[in-house]
This record gives sequence, C-alpha cells and structure tokens, in this order.
Amino acid sequence: MTEKILNNNQVVVAGEIVSDFRFSHEIFGEGFYMVDLVVSRLSDAHDVIPLMVSDRLFDVEKSHIGEKVLAKGQFRSYNKHEENKNRLILSVFVREIEVIDAVDDKENKPNQIYLDGYICKEPIYRMTPLGREIADILLAVNRAYGKSDYIPCICWGRNARFAGKLAVGEHVAIWGRIQSREYQKKIGNDEIVNKVAYEVSVSKMECLE
Repeated sequence: MTEKILNNNQVVVAGEIVSDFRFSHEIFGEGFYMVDLVVSRLSDAHDVIPLMVSDRLFDVEKSHIGEKVLAKGQFRSYNKHEENKNRLILSVFVREIEVIDAVDDKENKPNQIYLDGYICKEPIYRMTPLGREIADILLAVNRAYGKSDYIPCICWGRNARFAGKLAVGEHVAIWGRIQSREYQKKIGNDEIVNKVAYEVSVSKMECLE
C-alpha cells in the first residue's frame, strides 16, 4: 500500500546509531523498528532522536551501533494509552536512510525540520527566571488519509512573542530542529523516574494565510 506523501512535514537528521533495533509493529507484512540516533548540536550538547525504520529499508537484524547514518522522513506522533491516560509518542518516520562516513555539520545542518500546520492548542507564553521569552505551541500537521500528527514546538525571543499572539486554528510554517529534553517525573509518593520529551526548537516561523 503506497502512502501519499505530503510535503508539509520534512525532516533530515544525521548522526550516530547508539542502540540496537527494537521491534515496534507490523503492517501488511512490513516490520517497523525503533532505533536511537545521537545528533550533535552546535554546542557540546547533543540530542537523542528516535527513528522508526522499515525492515525493507535497512538491515534491522544486525547491530549498527557506532555507524553514522543520514535519514530523511517525517516527524510523527501517536497516542499511547498507559496508566489510564494517553501519552504522545514522537519519532522520525524514515523514508530514506544511508550509511555515511562522517557527519559534516560545517557543510550541512545535521538536524533540520520543516512543518506546515495549524495551531491546535492555546499557545503558552512565559518568561524564564533569567528573563528569556519562551512560547510553547502544539502544531497539528495533516497526513494522508485524514490523519494528523501533533507536534510540540518551543519558540524563543521574538519568535516566542509572535507565537504567543497566535490563535487556535492559525495556519503557520515552522523551520527548526528536533530536540530531546530529559526531565524527572514523580510517581506515587516517593518514586522519581527519568523521562525524555521531544519537541521542535523553532528557528523561524511565519503565518501562511
């Protein structure tokens, strides 16, 4: 079954594989597997980005830990039901993947995303204790066959001021990168677990209508 490809959700990431492939699900005999990719930032920090890869695109049976790859696809979400509530799970759905010799971040940005979608939740604008402006938005990006992906995005500075004034339903385009962020969540009385959130760090945005 060939899925219609829309150009409103485009991701390119390059980095190093740091996990083995884990089985996710199967559709029409095609197996999909998750693998973690470490992508460097311009600073010394890095992001760990989950990729969803078809067994028809890549040899998922053997370990590729330490190999560098370039992957192109879409940033997708689905709701996972756990602990009596839905949790948004995000990953890069890979359409093309190739092994590369090195990640040349001087020539190309190793982490780029473009999204064209609709504000689907009231933006949250706030200031950090150090006086930086931040706005959180949730973007609904249409997919083929009436589906949508819900992508959390974070804006800074003047982008945050702009985003904070957007209304639900506004049509926007966003350019940026995917980032991972670790946080701690309290479960029960005293148990604390480490979790990872994924979001798009926005470098540029504009209204489309």
